[in-house]
Amino acid sequence: MKLRIALLTMTALPAAALSPAAMAQQTEWTAFHGNGMAQKYSASTQITPENVGQLEKVWEVHTGDVSDGSGDLPGTVWSATPILANDLLYIGTPFYRILAVEPDTGEIVWTYEPDSTVLEPLTQPELKNRGVTYWQDPEGGDGPCTRRVIIGTMDAHLHAVDADDGQLCDGFGEGGILDVNQWNTPDANFPLSQLQPPTVFRDKLIVGWAGKDWHDADNPLGSVFGVDARTGERVWTFHSIPEDYEGLTGTSNVWTAMSVDEENGLVYLPVSSPSPDFYGGTRLDEIPLATSVTAVNGDTGQVEWSRQLVHHDIWDYDTVSAPTLVDIPGEGGSTPALVQPTKMGLAYVLNRLTGEPIFPIEEREVPQTDVEGEVSSATQPYPTLPKSPIGDDWGGVFGLADIASFGYCSRKFEDLRYEGRFTPPSTEGSLAFPATAGGMQWGGGAVDPENGILYINSSRVAQIYQLIEREEYSELTSGGSEATGGLFPQNGAPYGFRLTNFLNPMGMPCWKPPFGIMSAIDLKSGETLWERPFGQVQKWGFYMPESWGSPTIGGPVATASGLIFIGASMDARVRALDAATGDTLWKAQVDAPAVSIPAVYDYDDRQYVVFAVGGNSIIKPQVSDQLVAFALPGD
Repeated sequence: MKLRIALLTMTALPAAALSPAAMAQQTEWTAFHGNGMAQKYSASTQITPENVGQLEKVWEVHTGDVSDGSGDLPGTVWSATPILANDLLYIGTPFYRILAVEPDTGEIVWTYEPDSTVLEPLTQPELKNRGVTYWQDPEGGDGPCTRRVIIGTMDAHLHAVDADDGQLCDGFGEGGILDVNQWNTPDANFPLSQLQPPTVFRDKLIVGWAGKDWHDADNPLGSVFGVDARTGERVWTFHSIPEDYEGLTGTSNVWTAMSVDEENGLVYLPVSSPSPDFYGGTRLDEIPLATSVTAVNGDTGQVEWSRQLVHHDIWDYDTVSAPTLVDIPGEGGSTPALVQPTKMGLAYVLNRLTGEPIFPIEEREVPQTDVEGEVSSATQPYPTLPKSPIGDDWGGVFGLADIASFGYCSRKFEDLRYEGRFTPPSTEGSLAFPATAGGMQWGGGAVDPENGILYINSSRVAQIYQLIEREEYSELTSGGSEATGGLFPQNGAPYGFRLTNFLNPMGMPCWKPPFGIMSAIDLKSGETLWERPFGQVQKWGFYMPESWGSPTIGGPVATASGLIFIGASMDARVRALDAATGDTLWKAQVDAPAVSIPAVYDYDDRQYVVFAVGGNSIIKPQVSDQLVAFALPGD
């Protein structure tokens, strides 16, 4: 049933004002990852490991912009980070509205309602939104739209509104709305969807886009645009694929967040895989910028350096999150670094000025394809440190799932090809571990910049990749049921594709737990400080053992007081962990899995932790429209 209400509902819980205390404060949270360096770090110290157990819900808002997909609208996926700036908390919704909220009470100050929006799944199976961008004119001033909030839509538009009152900024694009699709390929098979809010670099918005995965070989070639934040005029364009590849492949786009080193004038692009994702026989020439982390000059878009993380990607191993930037402390001074998490469950630690490895990267031999027309890469780059939290092997059949299904898991595994990480897709079916849904996902890691410690959640997920010859694929889909049963056409390639989770008939994972892990990594040495199962699987009305962990989507926030705040888990709980040990110190039930990055900030001497609670069908068919804030009790 579509759940949409005409008016916003808001519940504020009374709390007395806290007395000012001598404490470090985080008074802004101006970007998707807290700041442009994607650190997800709060200087706040009011909430500590000693008192975090006292946290309570102090206000919540229900936006009304939610659908479970059973009615006229597709389902919703809401992964927005709340933005604190200009004395307001800003949030975007899956229906492309913007709410400006009082940070301490949840009271709605204003709402931007777009006049015309296309609520259709043009590139994604569901309506998605990851929030808004806040931009303040670096030249200062206090006139209309010197501070503005930008939201993107699936039909490739950016709406810019005044941060004070929600009115459209007339000088941006056409009447405050920029059509990003004007820079698309003519007659393209999908619009350049604006699901991830743009990244701010000085007076520019850095704009990537999302497309339609796994459907076609011939797609728009990957691009990123540098756009004047005042006017919407395109200043520069980055291309990830040579133009002579047009008609053969596409994408290698940047659909996730980016990070920025303003001091050195660099923007870091996590570039995704080329199409078709699971067969590369139509794109055998090298595409050096595909599945890479690439640094460009923020003023010109010129490539400064690039490091490819997967050669000839045939696993959909998109570079999935903004790299985290940090100056790693050391005896001889600090090292300007970035940490790039990946779906492979590997983290690459590089000098962010040169792209050179801080810890050695080895080219290791990997299994080779036996698919006609395909030529896989002989080697893949492996970082020697940090070690992968999910391991290098899938771990074998989960005995409980095997017994419960009378040996189904064991029998199925015997029919699959598996030779470790980077086992290529095959016509008989290959076990992929980690798979496209596993490893380190788009939430990325949080870093303590004072101590050089990275905190990151990872998922251990096994899936089955099977290429299906075109004639057989056509027969399977002759009834018009494409994309059901995990079938995807890869039009223009000689093979369609089937993707299935490796589950027994009861829906139990055939691979051993833990299914989700939280890790702490010392970036000074590359050593893992601790590693713990994280989250809980919730199924059939029961919570599974904590030792199993849970697949996760969404990222953590670290605080100066020694806490990690994170949602992400299947069980629809939000948690605070002890940064020193990984122990859970506090948890609270929310309305759905909080597949978003929380905002952690101080306002009027009180610290708040705010989650957008939206859900994601990848981990659980439960959705919500809840924006919820937690704080310590008032005096």
